[in-house]
Amino acid sequence: MHSRDQTIFALSSGRAPSAIAVVRVSGPQAGLVLTTLGGKLPPPRQASRRLLRDAAGQPIDDAILLWFPGPASATGEDVAEFHVHGGRAVLAALFTGISSIPNTRTADPGEFTRRAFENGKLDLTEAEGLDDLIHADTDRQRRQALRQLQGLLGNRARDWRERIIEASALIEAGIDFSDEGDVPADLLAPAVKAITALHGEISEVLAAQGQAERLRDGLVVAIAGEPNVGKSTLINQLARREVAIVSPHAGTTRDVIEVQLDLDGYPVTVIDTAGIRETDDPVEQEGVRRARARAEDADLVLWLVEGEGAVDPAAKGSPLALDDRRDSSGGRVWIVRNKIDLSGSAGALRQGEFEISASRGDGIPDLFEALVKFAAAFFGTGEGALVTRARQRDLLRRASDSLHRSLALVEEGEELAAEELRAVSYALGRLLGRIDVEDVLGAIFQKFCVGK
Repeated sequence: MHSRDQTIFALSSGRAPSAIAVVRVSGPQAGLVLTTLGGKLPPPRQASRRLLRDAAGQPIDDAILLWFPGPASATGEDVAEFHVHGGRAVLAALFTGISSIPNTRTADPGEFTRRAFENGKLDLTEAEGLDDLIHADTDRQRRQALRQLQGLLGNRARDWRERIIEASALIEAGIDFSDEGDVPADLLAPAVKAITALHGEISEVLAAQGQAERLRDGLVVAIAGEPNVGKSTLINQLARREVAIVSPHAGTTRDVIEVQLDLDGYPVTVIDTAGIRETDDPVEQEGVRRARARAEDADLVLWLVEGEGAVDPAAKGSPLALDDRRDSSGGRVWIVRNKIDLSGSAGALRQGEFEISASRGDGIPDLFEALVKFAAAFFGTGEGALVTRARQRDLLRRASDSLHRSLALVEEGEELAAEELRAVSYALGRLLGRIDVEDVLGAIFQKFCVGK
């Protein structure tokens, strides 16, 4: 039996035990599942309270049932929902009762959403938006994902594809009626105008600097420096909790410690690294190697020094060796002078330099505010950004390149231009997931939760 002919079920709410658990069922047997366990079908899209019973007639739970006959359901199939008490024993009994019905099985990760996609309830960009919404950690990520789920990119892509098909029809009609004298010219002009406008729109989207993609991944800030300069104390201050061991002994941190922060809605990963120094300890050597690697890959490095300590540009592991692009804005390496409670203030500071006392909290609010401003500049506004994934950007770039080639070829021969337009339509179809995307479906949907 094909998997689409099977009825799937899964827990769609949080892990048991919980106050309430939601179990979803989708497929041709969903109605039978409801009547077998709950007596009769409830009215569509109306909550009904029922006593669930197993095959032996023994009570399972006092539950709320919902019935969504297809195609007017989330997956486009018949869908049933059981809202039961969230105890493990209740769920085990309910799952046993459902699985006893022929042609039912537990759902694979993302299978509900994949069925919704295959039944035309959402396109691939909307499915990606749903995945991003599930994994959103900050408010800005949530808003961006919700815009994608509501069709921000998908609606534009469908409009672009319809316009390309219209332009292609005009050009191919010109080919078909090439012996009619002035007819081809009358058809070619509006086609060229449409192609030019579309190329401009997609090029504008591609010029958005990948801000939305960066918002999905987040900003990485590495705290680095020599041993015992206060790196672990600083990450504890930024996290507002103890995530790293603080010790007066040098070399306490030997591995990379990461903490996720929400800076005014911006997702930021702050990394505490091992102190960078020459050492004979093989364990500490590995920690130093990892520290240097993470600092080099970070979007921003906070290089800690003690008080008025100088920064030697030639020193191995120096922040200036990590990044020679420091400019008036501070570049991607900031010098953070710690322990000013012991050494006193050094006075005037350049851009990208800060004075703090990580132990007392002096200067931390100013550093925190600067990090928020850096994150805002790094991510950009992003409110209207259409592209949130590399897959989307790659397909739009292919479409843009084909549009450019079609404009260059249209004077040489309508046949060549028409072929490039077919490539544009194909790329936009792949973007929406309607053409030849089997190779990417598994990679996308397998990351979903079971029950979604």
